[in-house]
This record gives sequence, structure tokens and C-alpha cells, in this order.
Amino acid sequence: MQKGNIGVTTENIFPVIKKFLYSDHEIFLREMVSNAVDATQKMKTLAQQGEFKGELGNLTVRVSFDVDKGTITISDHGIGMTEEEIDKYINQIAFSGVSDFLEKYKDNANTIIGHFGLGFYSSFMVSKKVEIITKSYKEGAKAVKWSCDGSPAYEIDDADREDRGSEIILYIDDDCKEFLDKYKLEGLLQKYCKFMAVPVAFGKKTEWKDGKQVDTEEDNIINNIEPLWTKTPSTLKDEDYKQFYRTLYPMSDEPLFWIHLNVDYPFNLTGILYFPKIKSNIELQRNKIQLYCNQVFVTDQVEGIVPEFLTLLHGVIDSPDIPLNVSRSYLQSDREVKKISTYITKKVADRLKAIFGENRKEYEEKWDDLKLFINYGILSEDGFYDRAKDFALMKDTEGKYFTFDEYKTLIEANQKDKDDQLVYLYATDKEEQYSYIKAAQDKGYSVLLLDGQLDVPTIQTLEQKFEKSRFTRVDSDIIDRLIVKKDAPKSSLSEGESDNLSAVFRTQLPKIDKAEFMVQVDALGEEARPVIITQNEYMRRMKDMSKFQQGMGFYGQMPDSFNLVLNSDHPLVKKVLDESKSATEEALKPIESELKGQEARLAAIRQQQDKKKWDEITQEEKDQKAEAEKAVQEQKDKKTAVLADYAKTNSIVHQLIDLALLQNGMLKGEALDRFLKRSVDLIK
Repeated sequence: MQKGNIGVTTENIFPVIKKFLYSDHEIFLREMVSNAVDATQKMKTLAQQGEFKGELGNLTVRVSFDVDKGTITISDHGIGMTEEEIDKYINQIAFSGVSDFLEKYKDNANTIIGHFGLGFYSSFMVSKKVEIITKSYKEGAKAVKWSCDGSPAYEIDDADREDRGSEIILYIDDDCKEFLDKYKLEGLLQKYCKFMAVPVAFGKKTEWKDGKQVDTEEDNIINNIEPLWTKTPSTLKDEDYKQFYRTLYPMSDEPLFWIHLNVDYPFNLTGILYFPKIKSNIELQRNKIQLYCNQVFVTDQVEGIVPEFLTLLHGVIDSPDIPLNVSRSYLQSDREVKKISTYITKKVADRLKAIFGENRKEYEEKWDDLKLFINYGILSEDGFYDRAKDFALMKDTEGKYFTFDEYKTLIEANQKDKDDQLVYLYATDKEEQYSYIKAAQDKGYSVLLLDGQLDVPTIQTLEQKFEKSRFTRVDSDIIDRLIVKKDAPKSSLSEGESDNLSAVFRTQLPKIDKAEFMVQVDALGEEARPVIITQNEYMRRMKDMSKFQQGMGFYGQMPDSFNLVLNSDHPLVKKVLDESKSATEEALKPIESELKGQEARLAAIRQQQDKKKWDEITQEEKDQKAEAEKAVQEQKDKKTAVLADYAKTNSIVHQLIDLALLQNGMLKGEALDRFLKRSVDLIK
């Protein structure tokens, strides 16, 4: 019997492995099965090269457990090890001269394992003792048994084993007994070993017999040794890809498209990426890409490994150039991984461009589902716009699709303003904004439909990319001001008439939670509507953006700001103005006379004080100005009260306001009920 100490630069290797790998301790099973698969594949290679002449036999890797003994056993029929090889590969752990091993790697457990090939030692994360019973394939080799109880001390002794291969027996620690559960083990095997390249058996298949499930003689093989991504794309049909998708994601809808990755230069990479149908919530769809290294599962936390917008995709990426046992932060900083990320972006863009070119009709049919990925890429990935601009589409309210260049050609003759800016009109809801869309179309304008999750944030980027262009929602202003081609006609009303008319309507506007209204008077023509509600493009867009961008939350807290535009050319508005003038003229005369006097007094005070510096103005002068301002405001309030008293009995004013609110979906509850009753009364 041989005894000795494992050759490490510190005696604390096992406590370090236990402590710092504890959060990922389930990977021990992956490591053990991976080692068994590697040994088996090496055996097959030796046979293919003629270096092994014997029978290969059954090469299945087997995983079993024994609750009573507290053990998990992983056995293979691979190349096995001699006593010398155990000493070389198990006992001597080389740390490449890194003397400050503990200090350097104590905070990054996965880097310990990945950097130094310590996969086997992950077994000590869950084991109080580990045994290896092994016999090399080499002629004349004898079976040996290696054992270690979690300290640097080990023992090597002769063993009884007729066949070549290895058997690893893990004596599970008391605090890790959950791994001695059939369903727990089977779940881990499904997670980590589902596509390993050698059959992995876990128990026997069962069948229903005599009212219960019983074992059969057939091995329960838990993996598919030739997953779809390892096959040549030309040999596969659409149904093969769809079936594989159903295997990966049993509860998902059929994917939109897929991309089969297959490259061997400048790095090795295979895989299949699927574009899924996304219903609504972006976040719920992440972590659906599975990362593999030679068919061994690494992670589904692929942020930083693939571009952010492609984390919405589903599927598999497999590359031997991705280190198997490293942390996500290590992967994100690895140079090879960054090359892979760049390649995947290019491959996805090339594939989408090809699909668009080959079958535009089918591409357009799937665009509403596909555009979320494209928009997310344009928003989050530098340079993706330059790739996507050839296959990104715009859809108008008529359901027609255009490339960016096609749509620019369509609108540039008719939708430039007086400053030569090209104006892209858009709606976010075809039904709610119907009347605004109709008004724009009657002017000969085209209106885009931007009703996707990321459509509105994306236009911020497009405005930067398109030359002399801006996007404007159709309800952000009256139709003649959406695309201003010449100076607007001035209203024939005097300033006093406009102020009084505004007050009549403003005083009757309802109080709506988180909404503010400004009233303005414009000459829109007799055929235009009497009252229109618009919402400022900038403020509304900032509020929309606040849902997606950090640091913009204050916009989300601000009330919605609306403009109530009164058409001074419309007969009904003229009627309200004439009637209000007749009804309030006598009451307003003394108020307006007093108001003019007070305003003149205030203007004189301001003119006098404007000539002085702030610290030269006496307190008496400040009080004098404040008193004059108060007197002016009192007269304005009196004037507003007279106009409001008249307006509250004017059914036309209320009807016009309610019609404008109704058009914008803002008339509800009791206010809607009053409107309906008033409408009936007006018809009588």
C-alpha cells in the first residue's frame, strides 16, 4: 500500500473548494460525468487510431446511488488509469508557481477549478470521502484503488476490477444528503448531461405492471449523444428544427426563425438560435440560451457572452473555445468569448438579411413578432443599426411594410416642413387615434403604426441616424402644425376676446387625475373641428422613455400635459364667443376698467424698479409692487368668476369639451353619464 500527501502548495485546498464553491456545489455531478465521458471518448479514439486492438464493449457511462451507504457512483468503461497516472493526474496538482493561490482566488471559486483543472476535486464539495477504483486499458495493467477523506492524505492500494475503466465513489457529506434523491440526481443529469457525447445511464427504464411502476432490463439513457446542432444543416428539415425546439422548450409556441451556427475558423462554434414569439414581458424571456462546451452544459446566464439584445433568443451555443469551469465574469472578459459574441451578431444579421431577401412576404408576416429583437438591437448594440437598416421594416396604418429607404422615398415629396425637415408621422393605437390618423391622411400624409414595446424608444435613435428628420405623433398638435409648411394664419379675434374665450372653456374643464390642460385659440378654418385635444410630443415621449431608461423617473411622475385647442373659425365657437360677450359685457365693464388701471399702475412700478439693482430697491417699494400685483390678480379673478358663472350654464361649451375628451378616451364615469343625458336633451 502506498500512502502520501497530495502535492498542493497549501494544505487548505479542500476547505477552499468547499467554502468558495458552495454556491455552485451541484456542478460536482457534471464534473464527474464529464471526466467519465472524456475517458470513454479517448478510448474510442485509441481504437479508431489502431492503438487499441481489443473489444470496446459497452461504453455507457453509469450513474447510481445508494441511500443506505450514502454513496453516489459514477462508472465508465474508458481508458482507466495506472498507479503512475493517478499519481500524476490526481495527486500532483500543479498551480503554475502561483504561491498566493488562496488570496488571489478566494473570491472566485469557479476560476479556481477552471484555471487549474481541478474538476475532479469538485467532488469534495459534497463528499467526506472519495474513492477511485480504476484499471488502465494498457496491457498488463493492474487495478488500483485510490481514496482520500478530504484532507491532503491519500491511500493507494490494489483493487479487484476485471474490466478497464474507472469507478468513482462519493461518500456524501451529512449536510449534502439531498443529492441522495433519485429525482434530484435525475434533474441534475438532465440539466448538465442531456447532450453529452457518450450514453449516460441512470437506473433502468420503468413500465406499469400489476398496478405499479417496475424496472425493466433496459438502461434509462438520459442524454441524446447527437443533438441537432452537431449535424450538418443541409441534412435537416424544418420539422427537425421545430421538434428540437419542442424538446428544449416544451411549453413554448412555435419559433419564428432559427439560425444554425456552424463555424470552424477563427474559432470553433456550433449551435442553433431560435427567434421565439414574445408576448409582452422582455425580462421573462431571458436565460433561454444554453451554453455548452463539447456538449457539456456550462450556463444559461449568457449576458455578456452573447450581445444583450440576443439574450432574448432561445437555443444552444456550443464551443470548445469557451472555458468549461469558469465564472460568468471570467467568461465576459475572455477574449475568445468576445470574438464569439461579435460573430454571433454578424451571423444573426446576415441570416435575417438573407431571409428578408429570399421571402419578403413571409418576413413581413412575422415582422410584428420579430421587430422587438431588431429594435432592442438598435437600442442596445453599437453598430447594429448599420447591419439592420437593410432588413428593418416600418409598417403604416394601412398594414403596408417598407424598408427605411423605401419609406423615405414615399414621404419626402409631401412631408417636409418649411425648414426642410422630413416629418415621420406615427400613431401608437390605430383605433384610439383614428380621427387624428384620418385628418393626416386627408392631407395626403402617410402615418406609421408604432405599437410595439420598443417602437417609441427606438425612434429616438432613428432621429439621430436619419438626416434632417423627426418623428411626430399624429395627436401631438393640430393637423396644420404637425408639418408646418408656411406661417399659420392669425386669428381674427382680439387679445381680449381670445382671453375671454379661453377662460370660458378653461373654467369648465373637469379635474382629471394626473392631467393638466392648457387652452389656446387658433384659426383652423370652418371645416376643422371646433375643439381638439393634443399632447406635446416632447413631454409625452419623455414619459414613455422613463419606463425604459434609468434616471428618467421624474418624467414618469409628472402629470400628462394636454392642449385644448379652440378653433376660432368654427361657427359653434363663434356662437359661444358672441353669446358670452352679450351675457357678460355689462358685468365685465367695471372690472376691465379697474383691471386696466391696476395693470397700468403695475407697469409703471416695474418700469421704475427695473432701472435699479435688486439691493437698491427698498422694502417699501417691494411692498408697493406686491400690492399692485395682488390688485391686478383680484380683478382677473373677478373677471374669470363672471365668465365661469356664465359658462357653467352653457350646454354648448360643456358638449364641445366632452366631445374632445370622449375622442381621446378621457370621458368616463359620472362625466360620461352627464354627457349622454345632455346629448339626449340637445336632440329633443
